[in-house]
Formats: sequence, C-alpha cells, structure tokens
Amino acid sequence: MSPKTESIIRDILQLPKDVRALIAERVLESLDYEEPFELSEEWQEALARRCQEIDSGDVQLIPGEQVISEASARLKK
Repeated sequence: MSPKTESIIRDILQLPKDVRALIAERVLESLDYEEPFELSEEWQEALARRCQEIDSGDVQLIPGEQVISEASARLKK
C-alpha cells in the first residue's frame, strides 16, 4: 500500500463513525456494476422508500452478524 493510501486511511479512521459510514457507502457504490441495468419503477420506488426510512431512523437496522446468527439458530431447530 502506498504511503498516500495509508495516510488517507489513517485520516478517515479519525473521523466520526457516521462520516466513516458515509465514506464507506460512497466507496462501495463506486464498486457496483459498471454495466447499466434498469430497475422497474416499482423497485426504484421501493428502494427510495427504504433509503428514506433508514436515513430518517424510522426503521431499526439489524447487524448482519445478528441476522446470520438468528437464521442459523432457526435452521437448527
């Protein structure tokens, strides 16, 4: 890793958690498929609604580890 990259990472890790989350989201979005694809209007509306619910705090997000753990426990029953 280059010194510049290491410096950027160190700087980012000093930022508040919500800012780091926004940066992570933007970086991950930049890795999405480059090939264009179309979403139906229904999917676009559903995505916009869910993003709004998350951004406004109307829904409680569940950590992925918890979801996997609970799903695994249910499958073992």
